[in-house]
Amino acid sequence: MLYFIVYLFFEVIISVNIASAIGGFVTFLEIMLTAFIGISILVNFRKSLVENMTAVSYNCIDLEQFQRLNLFTLFGAILLILPGFLTDILGLLMQFSVFTSMLVNRYNVKSGNCKTPNFKQNSMEKDSDVIDVEIISDNSISK
Repeated sequence: MLYFIVYLFFEVIISVNIASAIGGFVTFLEIMLTAFIGISILVNFRKSLVENMTAVSYNCIDLEQFQRLNLFTLFGAILLILPGFLTDILGLLMQFSVFTSMLVNRYNVKSGNCKTPNFKQNSMEKDSDVIDVEIISDNSISK
């Protein structure tokens, strides 16, 4: 409850200061624009989910990081939909992978563990295990 009151205090202070500086009409346009951006992020969430799943499959990120990255994207989109300048700022920061990666990898940074696919090398490894066999069929039919 205390955190909500602190958040509400900062939201009101920031919103009043910015709205008085830019005016009521521009504030309305900003609220509508960020709500539209938040809704479009939620609609196109599939694409970022597929990218994160690909990163998990190539061991670029682990499952915990995968969950947090997707959670930050969803939570940031919801913050963009809500009216207010502080929520819009936080929602935009959560959409950029640099900031979310900094939050996710705060204590454990993975470097150089990403195994990207190398199709040429994989096909060579597969071909080295193949044994060539010739099959001779006997087409002579006894009548």
